[in-house]
Amino acid sequence: QVQLVESGGGLVQAGGSLRLSCAASGSINNLNAVDWYRQAPGQQRELVAGFTRSGSTNYADDVKGRFTISRDNAKSTVFLQMTSLKPEDTAVYYCHALISYFNYWGQGTQVTVSS
Repeated sequence: QVQLVESGGGLVQAGGSLRLSCAASGSINNLNAVDWYRQAPGQQRELVAGFTRSGSTNYADDVKGRFTISRDNAKSTVFLQMTSLKPEDTAVYYCHALISYFNYWGQGTQVTVSS
């Protein structure tokens, strides 16, 4: 079993910044398996940022240059630093991990960007 707990969401004005955290525990030994998704109202859940198998990062086109995913192996935590936030970034952000063909999800954290 894998547990993922997100934190750090909130309300911010356009142009502001937030840092989301995903604390991972359980049967997970490689944080490269953890990525971030988001789901806006009435929209499908979409991949925002993740790691490749080699440990490099990849991003959705509309967040490139604004969001940064990183990890702290000692704390078993993956972060999503979000800068230059836009109203269209408003969504519930989910931490996700694919471990042994199972999809694990956190409970989600709301990010609201006001204009």
